[in-house]
Amino acid sequence: MSRRPDRRNPLLTLGDLGQSPWLDFTTRDLIRSKRLHRMAEEDGVRGLTTNPTIFEKSIASGSIYDADIIALAEAGFAVDEILERLMVAEVQEACDVFAELYQSSMGQHGFVSLEVSPLLAHDAASTVRHARHLWEAVGRKNLMVKIPGTKAGLAAVEQCLTLGIHVNVTLLFSVQRYREVSDAYLGALGARRVSGLPLDWLGSVASFFVSRVDTLVDAKLDAIGTPEAKTLRGKAAIANAALAYEAYLAMLAGPVWASYAAAGARAQRPLWASTSVKDPARDPLEYCEALIAPETVNTLPPETLEAYREKGDPKVRLDARAIAEAHRTVAALEGLGISLEEVATELEQEGVRKFVESWKSLRTVLERKASVLATRA
Repeated sequence: MSRRPDRRNPLLTLGDLGQSPWLDFTTRDLIRSKRLHRMAEEDGVRGLTTNPTIFEKSIASGSIYDADIIALAEAGFAVDEILERLMVAEVQEACDVFAELYQSSMGQHGFVSLEVSPLLAHDAASTVRHARHLWEAVGRKNLMVKIPGTKAGLAAVEQCLTLGIHVNVTLLFSVQRYREVSDAYLGALGARRVSGLPLDWLGSVASFFVSRVDTLVDAKLDAIGTPEAKTLRGKAAIANAALAYEAYLAMLAGPVWASYAAAGARAQRPLWASTSVKDPARDPLEYCEALIAPETVNTLPPETLEAYREKGDPKVRLDARAIAEAHRTVAALEGLGISLEEVATELEQEGVRKFVESWKSLRTVLERKASVLATRA
């Protein structure tokens, strides 16, 4: 799919409006073929995020990693070590693609995210150790370590940021948890200032998941089955994200943030994750369009990025009117007995389970592939 030649690339306009498109995908071929470079130059892609599912597809779907897998296995590395070396090497290459953007934007753009083991989601101390290990192994200033925003993860987030590690706080569904993540970021800035450490260049995003909220809430609305319930289908996710953005704006307006901003600190931007719709009957760009707002990030898988390049209609839509509508939607849901905070708790627990399943599946795929390659060698 190619962009129509009669108009400016909508992805570039997103950047003009203050929203940074990040690619939610990576493969070695994407980087080495220079396609990622072209996305950065032609589409204004300003960062990249990875996860175990992405790596699993990359490793399982072709032979581009086979030589390295064989060499590492023959060198005596265990499966977990091979997996880490493959991921670290790929993230290093992706970081290098965005290094110039990171420097020219003085640390505002150009980040690449790599996830800590989700097996540690409820163990703050082990999460910090693994985050430090990945930070040192990758050795790139524009790495962002991805840490789940569980209750235990909050302490790990604050400690890693205090150490100067950029953090992508992932798996956020709750507006209240988002506020706690924001407090953790402010706490880290305070700790760094007390220690005489610089606040500029420290980067963080808070990844707020979107589509899964509608999937769960719509099922609850269908079970209720009333005419009012039907009118609320497909509205919960955008409303939930809008209230998180409202919390972000409230933080920016406060005196605590003002003092840190004066010292050069950068805001912890909201990142919209899982913005591809799950219902094929809905507009595939619905979430992307509704959540355009300044100082935000949207992670796009390749197919959604291509669809936006072709059909996007970029305008700031997450404004005061959208936030007021979000409050009305949430009130209506609560009137039907649906609490978005309870929904968020359920989704966080499910999300951790899915992260763990993806991690284990990735390990299994690599183990099987290493075994098959060994028999051919």
